[in-house]
Amino acid sequence: MTTFSSLKNHLLIAMPALHDGLFDRTVIVVCEHSPEGAMGVVINRLVDINMADALKAVDIQPSEEMIHRPVYWGGPVQPQHGFILHSPRGEWLSSLEINADLALTSSPDILQAIAQHEEPQRYLLALGYAGWGAQQLEEELKENSWLHGPLDMQVIFDLPASERWQAAARSMGVDMRLLSGAAGHA
Repeated sequence: MTTFSSLKNHLLIAMPALHDGLFDRTVIVVCEHSPEGAMGVVINRLVDINMADALKAVDIQPSEEMIHRPVYWGGPVQPQHGFILHSPRGEWLSSLEINADLALTSSPDILQAIAQHEEPQRYLLALGYAGWGAQQLEEELKENSWLHGPLDMQVIFDLPASERWQAAARSMGVDMRLLSGAAGHA
């Protein structure tokens, strides 16, 4: 009998050997993980729209500087749906608590607050999410597809998207440039 160990509140970092076309060199915040499956949000892939475009698409008037805020590809599941990864957690209509300081919210009330420069202080908008069925993520971990470790708020919110993959690994003491693309099992 194996015991379940949740990776909620962790980062998943794609290993160099993962070349599936979707998740190459990605960093994912694991938002939920149970024996039934897992879901997370990719935090280092940008899409071709900005925050102002996203707000206009849902009839919210953005402020001028929103054109400089990127929007992320959160994953292949529900890519037409927006998810806000944010800190602090706050009180929103539809939020999933990740930890005491971080949540994932999908309700429009948070978008209105962002447009008005209210809470949350730190956030990113992702379109879609990554999802795994029962035991799927565990199998991918056994195949050495992912490195995992604790969340790092600086990696999530303070670094440019292009630096997050290497920085997330470095925060765990791993230099991705030194890893082989081949997996081995003892």
